[in-house]
Amino acid sequence: MAGRIRDDDIQTVREKAKIEEVVSGYVTLRNAGGGSLKGLCPFHDEKSPSFNVRPGKGFHCFGCGEGGDVIAFVMKVDGLTFVESVERLADKYGVQLRREEGGDDDRPKGPQRRRLIEAHAVAQEYYAGQLATPEALKARQFLSERGFDQASAAHFGVGFAPRDSEALWHHLRDRKFSLDEAVAAGLVAVGRGPYDRFRGRLVWPIRETSGDTIGFGARRIFDDDKIEAKYLNTPETAIYKKSHVLYGVDLARRDMARSSQAVIVEGYTDVMACHLAGVTTAVATCGTAFGEDHAKVLRRLLADHEEFRGEVIFTFDGDAAGQKAAIKVFQGDHQYVAQTYVAVAPEGMDPCDLRIKSGDAAVRELIATRQPLYRFVLANVIGKFDLDRADGRIDAMREAAQLVSSVRDQSKVTAFAQEISKMIGADIDTNQVLSEVRLVAKRGSCPDERGQRRDVPPDAERPARPAVPNLLDPRFGIERETLKLVLQHPLAIGRTTGDIGANDFTHPTYRAVWALVEAAGGPAAGDGDPGWVSKIRDSATDPEVLTAVSALAVEPIRATREPDASYVALHVFRLLELTTLRRIAEIKSRLQRTNPVEHPNDYNKMFGELAALEQHRRTLRDRIIGS
Repeated sequence: MAGRIRDDDIQTVREKAKIEEVVSGYVTLRNAGGGSLKGLCPFHDEKSPSFNVRPGKGFHCFGCGEGGDVIAFVMKVDGLTFVESVERLADKYGVQLRREEGGDDDRPKGPQRRRLIEAHAVAQEYYAGQLATPEALKARQFLSERGFDQASAAHFGVGFAPRDSEALWHHLRDRKFSLDEAVAAGLVAVGRGPYDRFRGRLVWPIRETSGDTIGFGARRIFDDDKIEAKYLNTPETAIYKKSHVLYGVDLARRDMARSSQAVIVEGYTDVMACHLAGVTTAVATCGTAFGEDHAKVLRRLLADHEEFRGEVIFTFDGDAAGQKAAIKVFQGDHQYVAQTYVAVAPEGMDPCDLRIKSGDAAVRELIATRQPLYRFVLANVIGKFDLDRADGRIDAMREAAQLVSSVRDQSKVTAFAQEISKMIGADIDTNQVLSEVRLVAKRGSCPDERGQRRDVPPDAERPARPAVPNLLDPRFGIERETLKLVLQHPLAIGRTTGDIGANDFTHPTYRAVWALVEAAGGPAAGDGDPGWVSKIRDSATDPEVLTAVSALAVEPIRATREPDASYVALHVFRLLELTTLRRIAEIKSRLQRTNPVEHPNDYNKMFGELAALEQHRRTLRDRIIGS
C-alpha cells in the first residue's frame, strides 16, 4: 500500500521550486535591495508593500505575519493541503515523487487539484478543436460578426462545446478521467446521465495568472438552446472561485505590472477587442459583479503603491445600470491606492461594438480619454437636479454629500467637497458641502446603489476606520527602529534607554510594546537571554501588539554593520529629542493663548520651562551629532 511521500523528494521539490518564480505567478515583485524582493501581500489587504521574498530562503509578510517556504506559500495562497502543494510543485518542476512502503497513505481524499487542472486542459484543447467542425458554423459566424478571426480565437483559446450532451464526457473518459473528477471539475453534471454543462455553446477558457485553465464561460448561440441564460459559467469548485478570477488576467498580467494600469470591461468579447486593439491590460469578471476580492487581485498585480502611480479604468455604460455600477465602485474606492477612472463610449457602446463600428484606434481613444471616477459619479448625481433653482441646488448638494459620506479616505473628502461646490456653483461653497457630509456621517445615513438615502446603524455596514495609524508611517520611524534594537540587540542597547519612558512613544501600539519591555525588566534584562523575544511575545494579550512584536523581532536593522553603541545612542537621543520638540510646541501654544498682563505668574513659569526645554534640546542635538 502506498504511503507518505519520501522526505528526500520533498526536499528536492523545495530546492527546485524557486520561490520567486512561484510567488511571481500571484504577486508582482520588485527589487527591494540586499537580495530581497518585495510586493503586496496576497494574504491580506494593504496599501504599502510589506510582503518580502528572499530567493532560496522563503517569504514573510510584515503586515499579517504569514511566512514560510515555497510549499507553505502554495498551501496558503491556493488553500491546498501539504501533500497537494508538494504534488503540484513536483508536477510543475518535474520532480518524480516516490512513496514509502507501508504506513498511512497521505494522499488527499477525492479528486486532486492536479487532476482537475488536467481535466480542464483536456477540455480546453477539445473545445478549441471543435470550433473548426461543421457543427460550429454558428459559433464561427458569431466571432466573425464581431471582428474575430481564427487567429484571434486561437490566441484566446475560444472553443465550441458540441451539442451532443455526452461528447465531452466521453472524451474525458477516453483520457482516463473518472466521472467523479469530471463532476468535481465543474465540466460535467449528472441528471439521467452525465452531460456537458456547456453543450451547444461558444466557450472561453478562464485561466489563473499562471495560465492554467480552471473554468469556462459559455455563450448561448442557438435559438433552441433549452437554457435561456445568455451566459453560463463554471460553478464554484475546489479550483474556481468566481469572486477571485478575472478573464484575461493571464494575458494581461505582465503589461499590467509594467504599466501599473488595469482596464475593467464587462464581457469576454470586450477583453478580446481591447487586446486586439492594443489595450493589453483589459480583464473582465466572470458571471459576477466586480467586488472587493477582485480588487485585491488587481492590487497585487498592479503593485499599486509608491506615489499613486497606478490606474484602474472601468468601462461603464452611461445608462442607469452603468451609473449604479459606478456608484458601487466609488463607494469601494478605498480598496485602491491607484487612481480610478471611467471610460464611457459614445452611444453607450461597449469596446467590442466600438471596435466593430470605428476600429482599433477608437478603442485606444476610449481608454485614453478616461475621466476620474469621482467626477463621473458626482456629475451624474448632480445632473439629476435643476441647478437654476435654489432648492434644486440644495437638493443636489445633499445627495452628493450623502455619496461622499461613504468615502473612507478622509483626505479625499475635502477635495470631493470642492468638486461638488464647483459643479453646483452659485451660493454653494465647500464649507457647506463639508458640513452636510459631517451631518450625514453623524446620522449614519448613506446612499444605496441607486443614490437613495437609507438609514443604517453607524457601525453596521460602513467599514470601521482604523483605530490607530499605520505602524510603518514614517512619523514613527525612530520609535520603530528603537524598539527593533531593544528586541534584537538588548546587549548593544544596554542601559542607554534609562531615560526613555512610555510617553516617548506616540504610536499606541509601540507604547504598548515598550510597556511589555518595562514589565519584563527593561532592555537590560534581555542581555544574554535567548528567550528574550519569546518572553515579550508571550506577555502580549493584544493581537496587534503581538503582531508588532513578531515583526520588530525579525525586521532588518537599518544599519550596514552590527549596531554599536554610537548607532544605538543616535536612535535613543533622537527619540528623546522628538519628545522634547513636542513638549516645546505645547508650551509655545499655551504661551500664545496666555495674556502676560492678566496671568504673569503662569506666563513666567511657562517661559522658564520653555527655556529649560530648549537647553535640553540643544544638549540632545549635540549628543546626536557626537553619535
